[in-house]
Amino acid sequence: MPRLASARRRAPELLARLGELYPEATCSLDWRNPYELLVATMLSAQCTDVRVNLVTPALFERFPDAAAAAEVEPGEVEPYVQSTGFFRNKAKAIVGASRLLVEHHGGNVPQTMEELLLLPGVARKTASVVLAWCFGINAGVTVDTHVSRLAQRLQLSRHKEPRRIEPDLMKLVAQADWQNLSIRLIFHGRAVCTARKPRCGDCPIADLCPMGSRPSG
Repeated sequence: MPRLASARRRAPELLARLGELYPEATCSLDWRNPYELLVATMLSAQCTDVRVNLVTPALFERFPDAAAAAEVEPGEVEPYVQSTGFFRNKAKAIVGASRLLVEHHGGNVPQTMEELLLLPGVARKTASVVLAWCFGINAGVTVDTHVSRLAQRLQLSRHKEPRRIEPDLMKLVAQADWQNLSIRLIFHGRAVCTARKPRCGDCPIADLCPMGSRPSG
């Protein structure tokens, strides 16, 4: 078995083939405007997108924008987000972020990484998602649990922490493809390269992966 090429050399083909596998890959959260995606992404921490999509219709009916959420205490938001886990912290963050949006941005979601990171409950992952899908701004690579897992299995990064994985991935593809790489890795992580039992034998990109190309037996 020939030695696999470096991550930098494999990345373009990896990106292209994942694009062929998941041509319709897009954000799995339901949203209609930047505020809704901001809140939904905040709720997705330690929670599935499916669960978030179940709770956001009622949440956004009661709190349709930052102004509505800014007027209440976190306790009024908690019942709507309880099933997403860590609901007290999430409710506090939603209210806090909404108040800052009203006070400093006229209720609108800012379009820079620096401004988004000043909002309670918003880290680089959330900010990158909002910037990419709402505004078409690739400010970073979104590193969730799927991306983190596949980055290690594919040997695209030696690190385990998202904050250290992200810079490695950013070096592998053009900035215009940062979010494409992320969302395609996410879809592949859900469909094939799962956490508990990766289906290496059925994987169409096994030849680009140290795990998949490893001799059996």
